Formats: sequence, C-alpha cells, structure tokens
Amino acid sequence: MLLDSLKSAILLLISFDPELYEIVSVSLSVSFFSTLLAAIIGLPFGFIIAFNEFRGKRFTITCLNTLLALPTVVIGLIVYSIISRRGVLGPLELLYTQKAIILGQIILITPVIITLTIAAISKIDKRYRNTALTLGASQRQMAWVIFREARFGVTAAIIAAFGRVIAEVGISMMLGGNAKGFTRTMTTAMALEYDKGEFVLAIALGVILMACAFLLNMVFHFLQGRLR
Repeated sequence: MLLDSLKSAILLLISFDPELYEIVSVSLSVSFFSTLLAAIIGLPFGFIIAFNEFRGKRFTITCLNTLLALPTVVIGLIVYSIISRRGVLGPLELLYTQKAIILGQIILITPVIITLTIAAISKIDKRYRNTALTLGASQRQMAWVIFREARFGVTAAIIAAFGRVIAEVGISMMLGGNAKGFTRTMTTAMALEYDKGEFVLAIALGVILMACAFLLNMVFHFLQGRLR
C-alpha cells in the first residue's frame, strides 16, 4: 500500500498536478512574506540589542530565548482572539485569510531572527568596531562594517526563520482555516489528507517539504562554514 501510494505521489509530482502546486504556491508565498516582514522587524532590533549595553539586556535576551519555545497553537490562540469578530481587530476581517497566517507567523519567527542576529553580531571580533571608531567612522559607518562581517550569520537567521514557518501547521490551521486554493498550505493539506485516509497527495507534499528542508539545510551549513 505504501509503495503504491509513493508511486502515485511521484506521478503526481512529475505530472505537475494543478492542485498540488497550488498548495505549494500558497505555502511558499505566505512563508516568504512572513519571513520578509519578520526580517524587517527583527534585524533592526537584533542590531540595536547587540550593539548597545543597557540595564535589562540579559533579561531581554532571556525573554527572547523563551519565546523561541512558544507553541504555535498558543500563538494561534492569541492572534485568533485579537482578529476574531469580537477581537480588537475584528472589523478588519483578517480571520481565515493569508494575512492572518502571515501575522501569526511573524510573531512566531521574529524572536528567531532577533536572537540569531544577536548571536551573529556577538561573534564578530570587537577589534573591528574599535578600529572603525579609531579611524573616525560614524556610528552608521561602523554599523555597516559590522553588518558586512555578520552578513552570513544574518542570512542564516533568515533561512532558519523561513524553515520554521514553512513547516509549521498550528498557526496556519487555526488562523487560515485550510480553505482550498486560498489558505491551504502544505502542512495543513497533509493533515487534511491524513484525516481523510488519502495519502497520495500527503506523500507528494511531504516529498516537497523534505526537499525544501534539505535545500535550506545545505544553504545553512554552507553559511555556517563561511562563519568559521
């Protein structure tokens, strides 16, 4: 049975089944925009925290590290309570849309980007900063020098965040509603097909997810190698 399902899944992949690749398209689109927006938010915060010494810095980093372990269903529940009809943002009618999924995923991965950005900058030799200041560089110029040195680590942070959202299911299911052709992602579609007892589409999507994970890990390890 498994072998037959696997053969059918491969045929589905190579035949460019419209339903299959529509689901893949939704997943990639939602994951891309959530990662992009989270990077826009997270990178500046990561740089600010890494560059500056202030009271409560260690506590802030500890809180960010704690948020890394926050379950997706908890994030989904919090966002649901905000954007549902009775919520603060209820009039915007965001629930069961791609925007709702993106919002939840931004909350999920922004701490990932911030903490990994802090880690990447912390590994940069402090002599770069001191040398730049000694040569009369402004704060902006000095920040650019540090950014260039930390660019591989920052890129790795963004890749890790993308990998986190493309594989998550709780937020997409709770906030997107798994609507066919609109909010159905690879993970929610796999869960649905499993519930229906139909494994061909689920296996095909699983192969694509594994391929994405393999590619992301290859890039991630390459960047780690450049950091050493």
